[in-house]
Amino acid sequence: MQNQHVCDELLAKYRAHYGREPEALAYAPGRIEVLGNHTDYNEGYVFSAAIDSGTFFAAAFNDLGVNRIVAGDLMREVAFPLAGAKPVQGEDTWANYVIGTVAGIAARQPQERGIDAMFLGNVPMGFGLSSSAALEMCTAKAVCALRGIELDDVTLAKIGQAAEHDYAGCSCGLLDQISSLCGQYGKLVKTDFRSLRVETVDMGPSVCFLMCNPHVKHALVDGQYNSRRKACEDAARHFAAVLPHPVAALRDVTMAEWEAHKAGLDETAAKRAAHPIGEDERVLEGAKLLERGDLEAFGQLLYASHESSRTLFENSCQELDDVVAVAKTVPGVLGARLSGGGFGGSVVVLVRAEAANDAAVAIAAGYAAKTGKSCDVSRIQPSQGATVLRKP
Repeated sequence: MQNQHVCDELLAKYRAHYGREPEALAYAPGRIEVLGNHTDYNEGYVFSAAIDSGTFFAAAFNDLGVNRIVAGDLMREVAFPLAGAKPVQGEDTWANYVIGTVAGIAARQPQERGIDAMFLGNVPMGFGLSSSAALEMCTAKAVCALRGIELDDVTLAKIGQAAEHDYAGCSCGLLDQISSLCGQYGKLVKTDFRSLRVETVDMGPSVCFLMCNPHVKHALVDGQYNSRRKACEDAARHFAAVLPHPVAALRDVTMAEWEAHKAGLDETAAKRAAHPIGEDERVLEGAKLLERGDLEAFGQLLYASHESSRTLFENSCQELDDVVAVAKTVPGVLGARLSGGGFGGSVVVLVRAEAANDAAVAIAAGYAAKTGKSCDVSRIQPSQGATVLRKP
């Protein structure tokens, strides 16, 4: 099992803290966004992948009438009631991801007994790899296994999303949770955010990814995000009025239609709309390329995606642009783009597996030479999604 050392450490800490073995154990990975930027709220398509690091969650029933959760790295315990739990304030806000997930499950089947739980993970922090979704989904898998509840992946993802919204205060979509649940080794997760239909697309073992973190602070992310989303919604209303077919979101508009009718929008709104429209077409084209095994052409779509982010959506920044520019010069690299919401964050690089280690060194060195600053680079392999490892 991957990350066995993390699992072993968790089990040892669980036994030492609670004095017994857990009855249920689950694992869930973090995720990367590969292609399809700002398409989720435009009801479009996204390519993502579960990664080869994640979080383990161990649990057993108690008869104390409360739930207890321990963060295995901090060895701090938080107790919360079986019903009506409120978000934690102060230094233990990490518990809110667990509390919200447990509350979401309890809303579907009320708890009769408390649980003693502990989690531990190894998702690299600061890369935008969604350690929060990994925690939510391993919590959901373990608690459902412990209590004998069967819920489908979409329901589990929505429980995790509600935990983010209502307990952690983050208005996320479903991408992170779905990716964590549905990943498979060597495959990308392709999600349709209108139907929530999920399928996996094979990449094979010849390639992997590098995540490059140049330590860019997110500036005015909420305001920037909201302005981009409003521009997309305004553009969708414009196209709904001028096109002869129904338009519920930008997913329903082609680039040809955008070109023919963009004159009715102001210049900024037209540019913003072009990005998710183009991203949808790149994801669909990428699926065809992967089916043919054309990884070089797929990599070019990542470069095109980044250029669209840089010039049309304007959600990149100089540091991310510099990482992409350096990556283009490195042997074995097939493509690179910003990953996630933008305005900072990280760059995902598609690279041939045999060249990955040398490429990681070259990108870090090239970025340092270009900017005088450091860039952390981590190798990532598309991997298996969330799974139950032990149940009563």
